[in-house]
Amino acid sequence: MDKPSKSLTIKSWSMDDRPREKLMKFGKRSLSNAELVAILIGSGNRNETAVDLSKRILSSLENDLSAFGRVSVPELMKFKGIGEAKAISIITALELGRRQLVSKEVVPVSITGSRDVFVLMKPMIGDLNHEEFWVVFLNNSNKIIAKTQLSKGGLTGTLVDTRLLFKQAIGLLATGIILCHNHPSGKESPSESDKILTRKITEGGLTLDIKVLDHVIITEKTYFSFADEGLL
Repeated sequence: MDKPSKSLTIKSWSMDDRPREKLMKFGKRSLSNAELVAILIGSGNRNETAVDLSKRILSSLENDLSAFGRVSVPELMKFKGIGEAKAISIITALELGRRQLVSKEVVPVSITGSRDVFVLMKPMIGDLNHEEFWVVFLNNSNKIIAKTQLSKGGLTGTLVDTRLLFKQAIGLLATGIILCHNHPSGKESPSESDKILTRKITEGGLTLDIKVLDHVIITEKTYFSFADEGLL
């Protein structure tokens, strides 16, 4: 088997151009996105340096870091030179970065409008590649009692058990609830099934004196509010 060309190895580069050495000498902000990913990868393949491989991975995602944050282990392993261990290391680093951002969010303690719901839920479900349905439970002052994931689905939908929803609401002594789910497609407009489900839950809440205050559909960049659009 042919050995990789010396010109393809990072060790043959100038010290100031090697990602690890560049980070140590000039700081983490001096590195490009590809160089940061290259440090996680560690090494490339027989035809590419780690930096070149990183550039190709990012290029396949149109250099969109948000999209990169959603890649899966199998998707990364499609690239020659990325085995399971490397893919897991990358996914782990991305998840730590996501959690660090979530920890910085100023989470509202009460809900005054749909924007508060977006701020509360976007870090949790805005960039997922599958649908999740959540419920925010409120007291009579619209303060948040709890938020719970009710179901987790696929790319285009998720099933919701309304009995479980109201069981939890009663157990928490909630007087109001806000429904919330994400659209991985990035399209915030509600589907017909979203509208039917909202009506079903709203009607069920009337008999229990639990009001559905809103249903907010979250995407990575924006949201849709049933209450704002007069659909409740």
